[in-house]
Amino acid sequence: MPSLWEYANPQKFMRTSSVLLPVFSVAAAICLGVGLVWGFFLTPEAENFGSTVKIIYIHVPSAMMAINAWVMMLVTSLIWLVRRHHVSALAARAAAPIGMTMTLIALVTGAIWGEPMWGTYWVWDPRLTSFLILFLFYLGYIALWEAIENPDAAADLTSVLCIVGSVFAVLSRYAVNFWSQGLHQGASLSLDKKENVADVFYIPLLFCIAGFVCLFVALVLLRTRTEIRARRIRAMIARERMA
Repeated sequence: MPSLWEYANPQKFMRTSSVLLPVFSVAAAICLGVGLVWGFFLTPEAENFGSTVKIIYIHVPSAMMAINAWVMMLVTSLIWLVRRHHVSALAARAAAPIGMTMTLIALVTGAIWGEPMWGTYWVWDPRLTSFLILFLFYLGYIALWEAIENPDAAADLTSVLCIVGSVFAVLSRYAVNFWSQGLHQGASLSLDKKENVADVFYIPLLFCIAGFVCLFVALVLLRTRTEIRARRIRAMIARERMA
């Protein structure tokens, strides 16, 4: 059985990802198509919420992926710091813009949902504030990669930043549990059935979450492949200049 560390080899990763990329892309298209059509057009309006409840099919999956993208970056950053595998550092770099976009989508859709529910687009609620800070950490992470020319030094510093920012990723997920104040509702999905959304909204929401997960994986694979190719090109240019 092949070791997991074999996929840290760029050639092995490129071969494997070329097979997985179309699989996750098709799965994302199917799950998102089913989930969004079912959710937006085949579910009723919710009591006390009206049609605004249907924004959960974008808001909830994007918020989940915003947090999980940072967790993925944390894991790959730790692998880089411990094992010095370049593919892991490049995967973390590749995931950052995707996670930042997911965070922005969650903030915007949350504001759209919040205005009819709370009477305002924004409040300094614990979860909203921690999500905003997480978005700023994404921006800082991307900017730090771009600001440092040495790729290994950039990977080291961004890995440290990722570890620090993980505090706000945790707060973004559990802020409602840590602080009782705030307007943001509890989790839409829970092991406690009483806290879940109604069954009529539940199944299409699961399809949308699965679609966002597959979309995230496909985009990370695609961007990591691009980062590996860009690294090879920079190495070739450097060798030509030395010659």
